[in-house]
Amino acid sequence: MRLLLIVNPTASSMTPRRRVRIQHALGETHRLEVAETVRRGHATRLARNAAKEGFDAVVVAAGDGTLNEAANGLVGTETALAPLPGGSTNVFARTLGIPNSLRPATELLVASLAARSLKRVGLGAGNNRYFLFHLGAGFDAEVIEQMERHAWLKRRLAHPAFAVSALTTFYRGYDRADPTYRVEVGAESVGHGFFGVVSNTAPYAFFGMRPLTITHEAGLDRKLALTLFRRLETRVLLPAALSAMLAGSRLDHADAIVQLADLDKLAFEAIGSPFPWQVDGDYLGEVERLEVRYEPDCLTLVIPVSAKDR
Repeated sequence: MRLLLIVNPTASSMTPRRRVRIQHALGETHRLEVAETVRRGHATRLARNAAKEGFDAVVVAAGDGTLNEAANGLVGTETALAPLPGGSTNVFARTLGIPNSLRPATELLVASLAARSLKRVGLGAGNNRYFLFHLGAGFDAEVIEQMERHAWLKRRLAHPAFAVSALTTFYRGYDRADPTYRVEVGAESVGHGFFGVVSNTAPYAFFGMRPLTITHEAGLDRKLALTLFRRLETRVLLPAALSAMLAGSRLDHADAIVQLADLDKLAFEAIGSPFPWQVDGDYLGEVERLEVRYEPDCLTLVIPVSAKDR
């Protein structure tokens, strides 16, 4: 197979030695080319060009942000996307069952490529930006924006830093009195909210080794799921956070949280000021309206083979 390996040299888990190991493992049995990202959005262009040039797969050794960019370059093509865990959290790779360590993850990828373990999947898109695992509107996007102001801290202490950023944003930096937007599904309004997540897969994220589950109605074989917080209060968020760490069952029954599943389309409409949004942990600024849709059968993934298949 002809492979392009995209490496983010600043990713938290990437070192020159690890990169050499990946190149050696993939280059033994495949025609391998390597490219480094040098700026935001670069991986999209690299992946798009790889698809035009007939590469069989794009392997991304980076975090979720770079992986998302590469996916956006491959949507609608036959070139497959293969994640390797190069970032601090690696939500999508871990969701697929890929180990959160580069050496075993690379060994698994080699076996999966040999087996041609490929799967065509659907993605979500917000204002035409595709996402692999989730889109966030409102509070969590503001937390991520605060994190990105201190990128060095994110690389070294990602999970503790996220927790601190969430607390400071909640208590000091976010309007908890007035709803941020209303959410529409078709012609029907499903409520006003402060914090909304549209899930293409589950879990929502990981905190250390623990998955954070906010919905049980999302997966690569289903359409989109919405989790909408209609109130932003300690008595709502704290139980929700604890529940997310313990499989998320409480969120299904909370009065202040709307859960909808198998959605083709929905929209967030600002109430007053524009609101922040993010996809796959990548902050994208503020908008007045955010239109979200499900795009079926648009991306090929390299899926890990099971132990029995190796």
